This record gives sequence, structure tokens and C-alpha cells, in this order.
Amino acid sequence: MADTSTVFTGIRFENPFLLASAPPTESPDNIERAFEAGWGGVVTKTIGLHPVANVAGPRTAFLRVDDGGTRLSMRKRPGSTLVASWNWELISDRPLDWWVPRLAAIKRAWPYRVLVASIMAGSGSDKELHHWQTLTEAVQDAGVDAIELNFSCPHMDRVDMGANVGKDPVLCSVSTQAVKAVARVPVWVKLTPATADIVEEAQATFLGGADAISSSNTFPSLPLIDPATLDFEVSVDGHVSPGGLGGPAILPQSLAKMAQLTQAFGDRDFSGIGGISGFDQALSYFLLGCGTVQVATAAMLDHAIGPNVIRELTAGMAEFLDRHADRGWTSLADFRGLRRDSVVPHASIGRPAAADYHGGFDDGSDERGPVASGPGR
Repeated sequence: MADTSTVFTGIRFENPFLLASAPPTESPDNIERAFEAGWGGVVTKTIGLHPVANVAGPRTAFLRVDDGGTRLSMRKRPGSTLVASWNWELISDRPLDWWVPRLAAIKRAWPYRVLVASIMAGSGSDKELHHWQTLTEAVQDAGVDAIELNFSCPHMDRVDMGANVGKDPVLCSVSTQAVKAVARVPVWVKLTPATADIVEEAQATFLGGADAISSSNTFPSLPLIDPATLDFEVSVDGHVSPGGLGGPAILPQSLAKMAQLTQAFGDRDFSGIGGISGFDQALSYFLLGCGTVQVATAAMLDHAIGPNVIRELTAGMAEFLDRHADRGWTSLADFRGLRRDSVVPHASIGRPAAADYHGGFDDGSDERGPVASGPGR
């Protein structure tokens, strides 16, 4: 019989589908609605020590393309298809002391569903590292099952916050170490895709003691300029700042980042994020080695918390397992990582005339040795 439950970082999930840290998970009501809808877990909107002030005006928009046409625009209109989401929203504008009693109330009401607290502090001093510990102790005392460290918000002004931490292996490591020194629950780290080599930052977080990595957060981007008005489609007083691109458009890019991670650290735990709206996309992450996946954009467009999305995900997984029952597959563990080793260096891809390919060198070798051989050579 198909079993949609899974164990990830030592925690049992009813299913491997989580509502990601995003605008919908800032509301305790939405979090409880998500559990009612059937999500295996919820990651809260990122919690900080201090209140933040978000921009005036729209914080999230959705990029669409005309069906059968070429027009890309954030203007909602009939006859168009979703391409991506875009937001420049900061972390929760509710501070820690507002969150703590609400987290505790959610866990009392839903003791068997997984609640993950996303947290963020600075990393530039001992004082800031202590802030990470204050946040950690407070949310775990409230009863959360795991903590996700936000090293990935793409639009933080401080050089020691958000994605600026996720681009710096030293800050990744010391911040994770500070949290692990006081954590009694699993610690996940959410990394930014906007880095030269995500494996370096992942290695630093694992050296710091991380139990899992979530990837990817949104990609840095700008909204489009309206050709009629010559203004950005999202702005405040005519000004715009880079925000984060998510949704279907980032699926191939996020999968590429995940493949790098799961190949480099085949025995570690990963939660896949980016472009998931149905089981087919989630399956790609599972086949690359992810133990859970997280959804944001698709859920936001489905009653804020995705009741239809989670229904399709769980039904899709059950149907997939039933379809492959003859292989003996009964759970995610039976097929997780099946295609991880299919991703290889470009030089290892077969060619009609393999002997003529020298990897950019005139004789097929350099001071590091011969070019890697591909299949069948």
C-alpha cells in the first residue's frame, strides 16, 4: 500500500509537502488553514527580533504571458498564463514577542503536524550572533519542530543579513554554529541561488552543524517596464529595487542548484523549493535526492494556502506509487535520488565523434590531466 509519509531530519511528516516561508505563512489563521487542508508542514514567514517596515504599495505581483502571444506583463488579464511571481517583501513585520504565543497555540491545536520557524538576524558581531540564539531559544520553547535559517532573502540592505550571509561561507558557518550551540530541534538552512558556487556555502553550513539545506529562495530580479507608460510595473514614487523571482520560471534553475547540492553531499538532507505547482515538479526534486519540497507561488494563487495544490500533490504521489508498485515502491524512500547521478559534466555527454572533442584544448588535455571521458568511450 502506498505510504505518503516520510521522515526528514528525524521528524515524521504525514506527507513530504510543505507550505514555504512566504506572505501566506505570516498569518496564524493561514497556518492553521494550511494544516486543515492537508499540508505535511508549514514554514513560517521569517521572524526577526525587531519590527520591519515594508514598502508602501504592492509587495507581490505575478508575471503572466499572453496565450499564443509574446506580451509579458504583471497586469492581470484574461487569456494569459502565469510565468512567475515577484516580490520585494521583507521579513515578518511582526516581532518575536508577537509570534511566540501564537506559535505555541498552533502547536497545541496541531501537535502532530510539523511547524518550522524561519528566523533571521545579522551576522556581523557577537551581539548579532546572540540574536540568532535568542530567536532560536524562543521559538523552540514555543514548541516548533524545526528551525529554518534565512540566509537567502534577496533584498536586504544590510551586508550581514539575508542573501548577503548566504553568499559568504564564513558568515554561513559562524551563524549556523551559533544557532546549533543552543538548538534542541533540527536546524535547516535556506540558501540563496545568487552565488557563484552554492556548494561552497552548503559545505560551510554543514561544517557549522546544519541538519538540512533548503534551496532555492527566489532569484534577484526587477519587474518589467510598461512600454506604454515607460514606468516599472511595480514601483513606489517611480522607484524600484530588486526583488525576488519565484514560480514556474525558476524551476529549471532551482533544479540545477539542487543537483549540485545533492551530488556534492549525497548523504545529507535537502528540501527542494522553486516552481512546484503539481506532483510532476515535486517528483523532479525527489528524483534528484530531496526528502521534502516546499511550495509558495502556486499556493498563494489558490486561496492563499493552496487547498487544491496540496490535494493534487498528495493524490499525485499516491497514484505514482501505485503505478510503480510492481517495482516494490511503497514510499518516497524507494525512489528518492534515482536520477541524481544522471547529471554529469558537459564533457561526459556522448558525442557522435567523441575523439574529436578536446574540451576546449587543442590536444584534449591540460596541466590537470586528460578531459573526462563520456559514456561509451
